[in-house]
Amino acid sequence: MLFATDLDGTLVPAGTTEIGEYTAQVLGEAEDAGHHVVFVTARPLRWMDELWKHVGGHGMAIVSNGAIIYDAHRFAVRTINGIEPSVGLDLVATIEDAAPGSMFAIECLDGIRLDPHFVDDNEIPPGSPRGSLTELWDTPAAKLLAKNQTMSDDAFRHLVRGTVGRSAVATWSGPELVEISAGGITKASALAGLCEDLGIAQEEVIAFGDMPNDLPLLKWAGTSYAVANADETVLAAADQRAPACSEEGVAQVIASLLR
Repeated sequence: MLFATDLDGTLVPAGTTEIGEYTAQVLGEAEDAGHHVVFVTARPLRWMDELWKHVGGHGMAIVSNGAIIYDAHRFAVRTINGIEPSVGLDLVATIEDAAPGSMFAIECLDGIRLDPHFVDDNEIPPGSPRGSLTELWDTPAAKLLAKNQTMSDDAFRHLVRGTVGRSAVATWSGPELVEISAGGITKASALAGLCEDLGIAQEEVIAFGDMPNDLPLLKWAGTSYAVANADETVLAAADQRAPACSEEGVAQVIASLLR
């Protein structure tokens, strides 16, 4: 089996970097039994350092909503499917025209780069470049981040999805922020490619999630679980329900499957 799990709100409380003792034990047991455990998260690479010890002997993770597959044992990027600068800058201009006052940032392999107006509730690493994205965007970006504080979350999400069309994938994993990936890139597309490389069949994949950006993953997996605290759209789409993140529900399900 391959256990593919989202992090924030699914395996760990949102924003934390520590995995519960019981969850760590169960993930280790799954690896010891020869199963793969793959973290599949919206988090950028810079938020993952303290979690790599939990990926086990197989050592793979999917970050930035599928844009990056990472070898956690070699500390090396296995693949990146990012947004090219020319495509991304066109997206920024189109969204700005449709929603004046929008703010943008990009997640790249070397960290976050921000336009002059972008604000974030999360701590911005010191020295992160800030300026015109026309000047800063010179390499494929794992994600384009967009905010607009003059619009409701639902209105801005709907607008961005309609604006990017099929040229990119717009989704979200929390309030305010819309996360935009390259066209066709999702958690599911990345995991499908990784499973093909590993020789793991789709029906052997058991996936866990809680937010709309997990929907492609849950729909692709052979068996899908929504944690009890998940968004209503995720609860409706998943095959089964796991106990809440606060109850280490993913670990409970994996432990029962191992038995």
